[in-house]
Amino acid sequence: MDSTASAPISFDYPQQNAAGATFTAQAWAKTPPPLVAIEKAQVIARIKELLIAKDAALVAHYYVDGDIQDLAVETGGFVSDSLEMARFGKNHSAKNLIVAGVRFMGESAKIVSPEKRVFMPDLDATCSLDLGCDATDFAAFRALHPDRVVVVYANTSAAVKAQADWMVTSSCALAIVQQLKLKGKKILWAPDRHLGRYIQEQTGADMLLWNGACIVHDEFKAVELEMLIAAHPGAMVLVHPESPKGVVDLADVVGSTSAMIKAVVEGSATEYIVATDKGILHRMRQLAPHKILIEAPTAGNSATCKSCAHCPWMAMNGLQGILNCLENTSGEIFIEEAIRNKALGCIDRMLDFTKNHPDLIAQAQHGFVKNIGAA
Repeated sequence: MDSTASAPISFDYPQQNAAGATFTAQAWAKTPPPLVAIEKAQVIARIKELLIAKDAALVAHYYVDGDIQDLAVETGGFVSDSLEMARFGKNHSAKNLIVAGVRFMGESAKIVSPEKRVFMPDLDATCSLDLGCDATDFAAFRALHPDRVVVVYANTSAAVKAQADWMVTSSCALAIVQQLKLKGKKILWAPDRHLGRYIQEQTGADMLLWNGACIVHDEFKAVELEMLIAAHPGAMVLVHPESPKGVVDLADVVGSTSAMIKAVVEGSATEYIVATDKGILHRMRQLAPHKILIEAPTAGNSATCKSCAHCPWMAMNGLQGILNCLENTSGEIFIEEAIRNKALGCIDRMLDFTKNHPDLIAQAQHGFVKNIGAA
């Protein structure tokens, strides 16, 4: 194995404090050492053996490396968005879960499945939205607005979820906020400002927004996307709602990762411009091999990108890291029981809502998936 990992790279992200002021902070990421073909085959074979021997299941997000996604599918695990990752882990019989994604996903799995041991290939794989919403600052900010229902996006720490009334993902956020609005509730939303703004526009809800952003989706450029659309006039434009308003306004489909995949599989277009983490293209190509997929621009001739449409922390997940989880029980997730119990309430509330109100989810998703209806 090549032992030379890439050097750490720093990334800027927005951080809000207790008073509501936003400033720029930095975090680092680095990719794991690459494996040559024969070593990769050996590591994959060993992982498959140990998943069985250790009664473990591998759950992977659409944004991680394609080899890991394939391994999850081949071993009876799961590849999905964060909502279905949490649901799968909760319902699976395995005693151990390997979660290939970012830190909040592993924490969510542990919150809903405390009886299981949950491991991650790299515990330093985090998220700019999680980092940008410090639990102590959030508690102080929340205390200033006691009249508001607290709704937090899945991309937050267990300590932030422990302060929330609801957790949501991009696949169910619109439906849940719509129902809260119909009940006359005012909402404190955290942490993604772009998704919050989009939901606010769609529902008309009274929402106070935390000022966070995903460093990947925040880099998509409307002016460059317009040029790409002009070059591909027949393409369907798919945009994740964590993107800036100018990008969202150009979309044919605005939705979660699952909704975007559904749009490619079921859509009638030949070409699709995809504005989300390019890790999703691996699964899209498998499910719709005859469709042409085009990455949305994060930079043009006069600009540079830092993430270049791939989350640097998702990229920290590697096959060797998965093997280390199984061989050495490294990367285990631990959460204080008091925090876990408090966080469980907002997650269970979401899971119960999505289970008991599929009609509302479908109606809300119609607004996300403009051309194909429910997703």
